[in-house]
Amino acid sequence: MIARVRWMLAIGLLALASTVSAQDMMRYVDVNSPEMTSAEMTRAEVEAALASAKSGMPVDFSGKKLSGLDLSGLDLSRVVLRAAKLNKTKLVGAKLDGTILDQAWLLEADLSGASLKGANIFAAQMQRAKLDRADLSGARVAADLSGASLVGASLAGANLAADMKNQSMGLMRAVLRSANLEGANLRGADLARVDLEFASLKRADLTGASLVSASLGGADLSGATLAGADLAGADFNSAKLIAPFGLDAAKNLDKAQNLQRAVRQ
Repeated sequence: MIARVRWMLAIGLLALASTVSAQDMMRYVDVNSPEMTSAEMTRAEVEAALASAKSGMPVDFSGKKLSGLDLSGLDLSRVVLRAAKLNKTKLVGAKLDGTILDQAWLLEADLSGASLKGANIFAAQMQRAKLDRADLSGARVAADLSGASLVGASLAGANLAADMKNQSMGLMRAVLRSANLEGANLRGADLARVDLEFASLKRADLTGASLVSASLGGADLSGATLAGADLAGADFNSAKLIAPFGLDAAKNLDKAQNLQRAVRQ
């Protein structure tokens, strides 16, 4: 009961305070409480709900507690998981194409090899989640992915840029601080104003991506491909730019910030 009260208080604070970001939610919620770690459904019950869904009607699991379940391999495409708790849930190889994950909790969730093409992931908490080899092509991502692993993931054409039109919950953007994006496909991705500080982007493909005003301080872009990427306002303070490909073909290279402070060899 106390955990529920604290949870509702956190939601109320976010609704009332326009300057509070979704990341601030971590200050008000006990992530180790039963509210955040328990499951109110079994895998069999989830499968039954999916099987009984009417054609054309998305299954709605909004607010459901599904933490710790093994939902690997399930087809959750277009399912509504708004504000659902999926902390430490296994979704290995699951299909979540077009799924709504707005305000969902996926702390340390395992989505390795999952398909999230066109998924909507707004104001979600995904710290330390595993998304190795996951496909987020065309997804809208404005989530906290601090410490997450996205090795070999595809974010081609994904939109991770800050939402400048809707700031009722503060500046919403993808946070990939200290995330591992080695070898990730970020071709054409919108990473404008994204926090990539201390992230590993070694051998990542950023061809044609927008890095406008992105925070890349301390990030490792060794061997990354930057041909056609827009670097206007991108901050490279202390970033590793060792043997990148296509840097001379990047857009607005002269408008990048602190490029002279990047480690080049």
